[in-house]
Amino acid sequence: MRVEEFDFELPAERIALRPAEPRESAQLLVVQPHSKSVLADFRVADLVGLLPAGDCLVVNNTKVLPARLVGTRQRGSSVAGIEATLHKREDASSWRAFVRPAKKVLLGEKIQFQRDPGGEILEAEAIEKGDAGDILLRFGLNGEELDAAIRKVGVMPLPPYIAAKRAEDEQDEHDYQTMFADRTGAVAAPTAGLHFTPDLIRNIQQAGVHIAQVTLHVGAGTFLPVKVDDTIDHKMHAEWGEISAHTAALLNETKARGGRIIAVGTTSLRLLESAVSSDGQFAAWSGDTSIFITPGYVFKAVDVLMTNFHLPRSTLFMLVSAFSGLDTMRKAYKHAIETGYRFYSYGDACLLHRAI
Repeated sequence: MRVEEFDFELPAERIALRPAEPRESAQLLVVQPHSKSVLADFRVADLVGLLPAGDCLVVNNTKVLPARLVGTRQRGSSVAGIEATLHKREDASSWRAFVRPAKKVLLGEKIQFQRDPGGEILEAEAIEKGDAGDILLRFGLNGEELDAAIRKVGVMPLPPYIAAKRAEDEQDEHDYQTMFADRTGAVAAPTAGLHFTPDLIRNIQQAGVHIAQVTLHVGAGTFLPVKVDDTIDHKMHAEWGEISAHTAALLNETKARGGRIIAVGTTSLRLLESAVSSDGQFAAWSGDTSIFITPGYVFKAVDVLMTNFHLPRSTLFMLVSAFSGLDTMRKAYKHAIETGYRFYSYGDACLLHRAI
C-alpha cells in the first residue's frame, strides 16, 4: 500500500508532554467497526465495566533502560561529540545503537560515554556498521554490571516528538515506566501500559478479567520514520520477546472458554501474533520478531487492542488500520483530534475492536 494513505494532519497542541494524572483519568475512545455507534467516549477507569469476566488482558512487562548515551571519540588531538541510542541487545556486552554522526565513526574506534563532567565513564568499541546509522557497540562491561553503568550514564530516551519540545527530567524516570516494568531491556516504553495503576488492575481482576504478562523489549526502531513510498519496501528492526509456558496456558484456556484476548499495546499484539500457531494456539516462545502488520493481515491471536494514538505515516498507525480498518481509524482519529484527545506516548488511549 502507498504510505501516503496513512497520512493525516495533527495540530501540535494535541501532542501530550506529560501523562494524565491520575493515570486512569486519561480519555479512552472505544472503536467498534461493526457497531451502530462506531465511536464512544470513555475514560481508562471505565475499563472495569467495558471488559466482561473471562477476558484476558495481556500486558508487556519490559522495563526501559535510560538508553540515550552522549559521549566523545578521540582521534589524535581531535575530539568529537557522539550520541547513541541503544535499540537492541545482542549479547551480555553488546548493543546495537543508532549513532550520530555514524559516518564519522571508524570500526575499532573507542567511544567514551559520560552523563556529567567528572562522572562515571562507560567505554564502547564500534565493531560493526549496519544501515541508517546503526552500529554494533561492544562495551567493556557485561550483564548486570553493564546495565548498572547504563543507568548511571544514560538518560531516558524520550520520543523525538516530546524531546523536541522539552528536556528529559527526573519526573520522566517515573512517568516513562509502566507499573508492570520488571524485565530490563527496552529503550522505549510500551506506552498503553502507562495508563494502569495498581488500583485499576485490582478492580479489573475483581471483575473477573485475567491479567497475563509477556515481554517484548521495545527498540528505538519504533520511532523511525517510514521513508519509502510503498509499505512493501519498509524494513522493520527486530525486537526480542518471550511468552512463558504459564502465560501460554492462560491464553489457551481463555480462548477455550470463549473469552477474548485483549492486548495492551501494539508491542503485546506484535509478540502474540508472532508466537501464535496457525490454528490460534500458544506455547512457550522466545526469540526475535520483526513482524510488520499492514491492512490485509489476518489476525490469529488478538481480539481487542488497547493502544495510544500514533504518528501519521507510522508503522503503528498502519497496524491499527489493519486491526480496525483504515476508514474506521481515519474517522476515529478525526474525532479524537476534534474533541481534544491527547496524542502519542503520554497521551490518551483507544480500545479497538477487530474489524474481521
